[in-house]
Amino acid sequence: MLLEFLSPLGGDVQALRPPRLREPAYAGPERRGDAGVAQCLRAVMDEIDYGVLVVRHPGRVIHMNHAARLTLAREHALEVIGTQLRARSAEDDLAVREALAAAAGRHRRCMLSLGPAGARVNVVVVPLPASAEVPEGAVLLMFNKRQMCEELSVEAFARCHGLTGTETQVLKALCAGARPAAVAQTQGVRLSTVRTQISSIRAKTGAATLRDLVQQVARLPPMTTTLRAFP
Repeated sequence: MLLEFLSPLGGDVQALRPPRLREPAYAGPERRGDAGVAQCLRAVMDEIDYGVLVVRHPGRVIHMNHAARLTLAREHALEVIGTQLRARSAEDDLAVREALAAAAGRHRRCMLSLGPAGARVNVVVVPLPASAEVPEGAVLLMFNKRQMCEELSVEAFARCHGLTGTETQVLKALCAGARPAAVAQTQGVRLSTVRTQISSIRAKTGAATLRDLVQQVARLPPMTTTLRAFP
């Protein structure tokens, strides 16, 4: 089933399927449902706000989710040329190849820090166990979250707790790392006004402190847009 799930990039996936038996394959409702499950799994991966790739050693991409496509369309330490994953710099490319080999051959997982200083990104490399459905040497790569607090998640959180429009904007700014004084300056209001709004937000959300409030939002489930703008 996983092979069907990973099949959009084609390539050698067909060759990895188990040999067909000579007797006619059963095509009852259980088998017919596999395609629906595969489609469901693809949709689930596209709702994750982390870039996720499945790569077959030594670097052939056999699936990537929506967030990964968006991430790689921008400046990133990794890129996909055709169906081949590689790093933009030679030094990083060596580290990626070694990590993929270790994951595929020795089932070793690791975290890579890639890219130039000041713009480094982290990538987790995880081996996938081979089976009749999973090709030998398949490796999962997961990127950083694209932002600490997804805007749609913050808006849903604000609606859930009955925040006003102004309070929602204050919450977004706080979660983006702005201090109350900076929020006041941006909105053109007194600092005391922002502090009053923060007190109201804390009362509505049950947050004991400003730090607790931001942590609540940082732990929210990710919500991604339904508008798919694939590069």
